Amino acid sequence: MFQQLVKFFVVFFVVVEPISLIPLFAGLTAGASARYQRRMAYKACAIAFGICVLFAFGGAPFLAIMGIALSSFRIAGGTLLFLMSLEMVFARTSGTRSTHPEEEESRRREDISVFPLAFPFIAGPGALATILLESGEVHGKPALFAGFLAVVALVMFACLVVLLAAPRLMAVIGVTGANVMNRLSGVVLAALAVQFIVDGIRGSFL
Repeated sequence: MFQQLVKFFVVFFVVVEPISLIPLFAGLTAGASARYQRRMAYKACAIAFGICVLFAFGGAPFLAIMGIALSSFRIAGGTLLFLMSLEMVFARTSGTRSTHPEEEESRRREDISVFPLAFPFIAGPGALATILLESGEVHGKPALFAGFLAVVALVMFACLVVLLAAPRLMAVIGVTGANVMNRLSGVVLAALAVQFIVDGIRGSFL
C-alpha cells in the first residue's frame, strides 16, 4: 500500500509540475498586490483539489459505464503522459494545458484562479488522467482510497506553497532554473508513462 501511494505521489507531482507554476503565476500576477496574489493562490488550489476529488470519486464508475477496461485506459493515459513528458524534456509549450488564445485571454481576466490556474494548469488533462488511472485500482478499498486522497491533498498543498512563494522563488531560480527542473522531471515522467503502457498491455493480453 505504501509503495503504491509513493508511486502515485511521484507520478501526480511530476504531472502537475508545481515548479512550472512559478513563472506562470509570477507573470499573471505581476504588479498585483500581495493580498490579490494570496487570494488567487488559495482559491486556485482549493478549486483544483475539488476537481481532482470529483474525478477520484467518479473515475471508476465512469469507466464502468463507458465499458472501458482499466488496462485500456492505462495504455491511453500512459500515452498522454508520455507526450507530456516529451514536451517537458524538449521545453515546448504544452498544448495539453492551454492554447495561445487561452493564455492571451487569461492576461485580461481579473480572476485567474479558476481559469487558467485551477484548470488547465493545476488540474489539467494529465493530472485528471492520472487520477482516473489510479482511482480504478483503489476503488472499493477504503484505506487505500483515503491515502489516495491524502496524496492529492499533499500535492495541492505543495502547489499552494509554490504559488505563495512564486515571486521570491522566481528571483532565486529564474526561468532557466525552472526549465531545468521541468526537464529532469520530464525524464522521470517518461519512464513512469512507459510503465503504465506496459502494465496496460500486460493486463489486456495476459
